[in-house]
Amino acid sequence: MSNLTKKALQNALRELLDTKTLDEIKVQDLTDLCEINRMTFYYHFDDIYDLVEWCCVEDAKKVLGKNYTFKTWQEGYLNIFNEVKENKKFIFNVYHSVGKEKIEMYLEPIIKKLILQVVDELSKNLNVSKNDKDFITSSYTVLFIWLILDWIEKGMLEDPTSVVTRFETLIKGNITSALERFSKR
Repeated sequence: MSNLTKKALQNALRELLDTKTLDEIKVQDLTDLCEINRMTFYYHFDDIYDLVEWCCVEDAKKVLGKNYTFKTWQEGYLNIFNEVKENKKFIFNVYHSVGKEKIEMYLEPIIKKLILQVVDELSKNLNVSKNDKDFITSSYTVLFIWLILDWIEKGMLEDPTSVVTRFETLIKGNITSALERFSKR
């Protein structure tokens, strides 16, 4: 029942964001739409921003699916772009209400998990310290998040496939090369 309530609140939030800005939405608006009491909302979330974070994280995890390998990361990353574009109104509203830093905070653990798994896979036969792997992972995480945020900031005009393909071309072989260089130290 708990997950059903969270999903209902997520759907209510999306519906309300069609006619209001995030700042205009009150907990009462959400609970009225879901026909639940305010305490039920607060049982699941601290506030509306906590609900927004949960929505973003759940959506990103869903679209990444099992695309956490070197051969599939592009598909997972593209799925994030497509999900963002599909929910353009929601994303723009959240982006302009909570700010770039909050969106970055929502994306960071998801993107970091993706990059870390790729780094671990590529470094399997290399002698790279955990500290160096973390450094490489953090560096690429920042780059991946920046690309999404820059695309959002520019109005999501460029085709997501084009963005991810260009990015893949830019970094092709770079993670492996970095791991090999760190391995030789």
